[in-house]
Parts: sequence; C-alpha cells; structure tokens
Amino acid sequence: MQSSSSLPFRPAPEHSADVQKQVLEWYAAEHRDLPWRSTSDPYAILVSEIMLQQTQVDRVLPKYHQFLEAFPTLADLAAAPTAEVIKVWVPLGYNSRAVRLQAIARQVIAEHNGQIPATIDELLTLKGIGRYTAGAIACFAYRQQVATVDTNIRRVLHRLFIGVEHDETRLNDAQMLALAEEVLPAGEAYNWNQALMDLGATICTSNNPQCQQCPLTSCCKAYEEMSQYSLFPSGTVLRQIRKVAEKKPTYQSKPFTSTNRYFRGRIIDLLRSVPTGQRVSLPELGPKIKPDYSEADFPWLQRLINGLSRDGLLDATEEGVCLP
Repeated sequence: MQSSSSLPFRPAPEHSADVQKQVLEWYAAEHRDLPWRSTSDPYAILVSEIMLQQTQVDRVLPKYHQFLEAFPTLADLAAAPTAEVIKVWVPLGYNSRAVRLQAIARQVIAEHNGQIPATIDELLTLKGIGRYTAGAIACFAYRQQVATVDTNIRRVLHRLFIGVEHDETRLNDAQMLALAEEVLPAGEAYNWNQALMDLGATICTSNNPQCQQCPLTSCCKAYEEMSQYSLFPSGTVLRQIRKVAEKKPTYQSKPFTSTNRYFRGRIIDLLRSVPTGQRVSLPELGPKIKPDYSEADFPWLQRLINGLSRDGLLDATEEGVCLP
C-alpha cells in the first residue's frame, strides 16, 4: 500500500465522503451491464483486462465471448498452439497481448498450480502483469479491498479532488495510487473502482466531458475551476484551461526583479520622468535602472532597448532614447 504521505495534499474527509456517496449512488443506478461483471472467475477477468487495454469496450465484447468459447479455462489457453491463440484474437489488434496472455497462463500453470494468485504482490510476479491489472484481478475476482488506477480512474480522481489535469497539477503514478487508496470507501472497492471507470468512459471523458450530465458537479474541483470561465463547462473550456496552464513555467527560476520584464518596466518608468523630447543616452540609462550596471551589461541593455523599440514603446536614436 502506498503511503498517503507521498501526496502533496490530503483530501478533506467531508469532501471524500460526499464524493463517495454520490459516485456509488450513481453507479447503483447507471452502471454498464458488462459480462465480466457477472463473474468472479479470475481467468475470465484476466482475459477481459488484457483485452480492454487500449481497446474500446464495444470492440472487446464479441471477442471476449469468442475467446472464452475457444479457450474456456486457463489450462486450455496454456495448452493451445500460440498460432491458434493469435488467430482467435484477430482482429482485436495489438496481437502481442494474446501472446502475453498465454504466457501468463503458462506461468500460472507452472508456478501456481493453475490458480491465478489472489494478492497484488503475487500477481505482480506474473510477467506482463502491472499494478493496475494486479489490482483489478485482486479486486474484481477476489473482492479484495484494494485501490487500482487505470487511465479513466486517474482522470476522474484528478478532476474530483485536484482539478483540471495539466503539467502543473498532474500527480505521478505513486502519488495517484496514494490518492486512490486515501479516498477508497470502506467495503466498497469493487463498486467504487467499477464506478470510476464507468464515469471516465461515459461522462468524464478526456477531451469532451459531459459535465451537464454528471452527478458530481457539486463536489468536483475541475467543474468548480471551469465554472470560473463559463456557466456551461465543456470540452472547449477544459482544453483552454490546459492550454493556458501549460504555457506557465512550473517554477520561477529567478526573482522578478532580476527579469528582463522588470527592467523593461524600469526603463519606461524612468523615461516618463524625462521632459518631453529629451533623450537619455544608454551609458546614462544603464546605471539608473540597474545599480550594479557595468560596461559588460551594455549588450544586454541594447537588447532591451531594441525590444522596446520594436514594440513601439520608445524611440531610439544614436543620441539616446525617449518615449515615442
């Protein structure tokens, strides 16, 4: 389990409770009827999880049934010729997943007496099983109270508890898993994880969230953030916030009083105090805007003057500079 200390913040308990209540109520009424949700067979759930990687649910549904008809058990899959496994997998795409799935089946037969492990640590010993798939099998097949994070869960949790996702706010994998564990409702891991995936797949989509259909607007940090820009948050608002935010530096490398922007302002302020038409030479100007100015700073000062001149903020001649 990840330590919540790896989080840059702690969700407010009342906020978490509000989110949990509304997510679970929505899922109880609106959950998708998917075949892998009607079984606790860890093999069938493993097949569904591998198929769902990078593939839409509507494409997986027919292939899921066909694959389990061809290879009803883990032992059947392990014993089958690899060429046959790939043949059944086609045209689902990413055929390497079929080979990886069979390799997992063979490893389980060889090392775990044909029984897919129940704990995350054991599942992670299977080649090709990552933290998300391990958590999904532990939760969905064995009903363990564990958090897990896929693309949809990551996006929904980020928007609910942090806000619009962009470079300045995005959590790393360890932090996101810590957040998922922090807000996991007691005894509801199965419904909670399934609900977050459904929300991400149907309403809280990546680029075009259906905020007006979402039951969580009253407790969603991203909706609150987007509402500052529009009464009707949409994908357009979301993308604009990301665009603006990702142009900002993640940190200020030096004080503002050391930036060119600051000194440009100093030059204009100084020239405002000069009588109309009177020019200030660059050698005179330098020390007035920068107390430690030296001859070595002249090229830098000239670049500032050239920029201000191009922007139409001052008039520069060989005699000096003045306001236009």
